[in-house]
Amino acid sequence: MRLTLWTGFWVFLADQATKYLVVHALGLMERLQITVIPGILDFRMAWNRGVNFGLFANFDMRWVLVALALAISAAVLVWIARDGGRRMARISAGFLVGGALGNVIDRVLYGAVADFLNVSCCGIENPYAFNIADIAIFLGAVGLVLFGGDKPQPDGRPGPGGPGPRRKRGAKSP
Repeated sequence: MRLTLWTGFWVFLADQATKYLVVHALGLMERLQITVIPGILDFRMAWNRGVNFGLFANFDMRWVLVALALAISAAVLVWIARDGGRRMARISAGFLVGGALGNVIDRVLYGAVADFLNVSCCGIENPYAFNIADIAIFLGAVGLVLFGGDKPQPDGRPGPGGPGPRRKRGAKSP
């Protein structure tokens, strides 16, 4: 559980620090766009009041999304505390919770999530922006799907789907 909490803390801190630096220190709110690597990476100011890709942005979902993010974070923390999971599952849970809490803070303070990363490639312009929290939530969710069901057994063996029990040398088969 400690690994999950520390991972979540550092993800949360990285998310909030980058938002502060780019949005406030670099003045992205006033400038609206800063080209970092031409044709590939721009900082583009976007206030997301909805969910991914601005879905449901026309509805006042602020407090519903705050409550949902807090409920999911609590459920993930309870699950990890109860089942433990392997190291990658605990790290993944920290990524998801840290990212979710980073976006919760934005919704509480600003009424919307501050998105600013815009990545394009090969002459195709991407209209969407995202932030460190969004990346962490995605990686955390994928990590929990990939690593969440394989908790270690008390004797150190892998969980379901892992190799069968080990016999000591010289032990007879049942």
